[in-house]
Amino acid sequence: MLELNLNQDNQKIQDNQKLWDKAINFFRKRSLWMLHYCTGCGAMELPPTMTSRWDVERFGVGPMATPRQADILLVTGYVSTKTLKRIIRTYEQMPEPKWVLAFGSCAINGGMYWDSYNTITNVGEYIPVDISLAGCMPRPEAVLDSLLKLMDMIQRGEAKAYKKYKENYAYYKANQDRIFKNAEPVLESAKLKFEYKEQNSSEMGVEK
Repeated sequence: MLELNLNQDNQKIQDNQKLWDKAINFFRKRSLWMLHYCTGCGAMELPPTMTSRWDVERFGVGPMATPRQADILLVTGYVSTKTLKRIIRTYEQMPEPKWVLAFGSCAINGGMYWDSYNTITNVGEYIPVDISLAGCMPRPEAVLDSLLKLMDMIQRGEAKAYKKYKENYAYYKANQDRIFKNAEPVLESAKLKFEYKEQNSSEMGVEK
């Protein structure tokens, strides 16, 4: 019943698309720029995906060096608490529409680091993820297949996870704060570090 309702909702989205939206999505899906945040070993699968054997650029997908011009954020492997801060900042700098692909078991459920004190077990709790690639690590064929699937979702008007970030920002922000309160600021201003120490002192009941 749930699958039937999802199919009906997706059909309504497609039916409600205006002709102009369909035209924009047609060209948008053929000009996707990837920002690969190489957090783990999934980054090793990207060179063969982009070079001659699989050649993802023949579908209009290419690499981008900065978040300001990127459409897709690739989280390629495990994510530590400190790295998560940079991923969130990078994601928020990207212009809309934007999409996120989570590579491998580590980004989905922690993988081999599922019980580690400083590793994130589910990236989707902190930023919205459009497609998750299972495996350790997913092969270039899987990466290519996921990008083609994302292109179809964009064409149908279904790839709108980035809107959930604004609509449910309180949920994502609460998860982010829950993690970050346990980690001292890195490469931040002295003011932030002072506020972090003050906050921790008050929570632990330490007198000033």
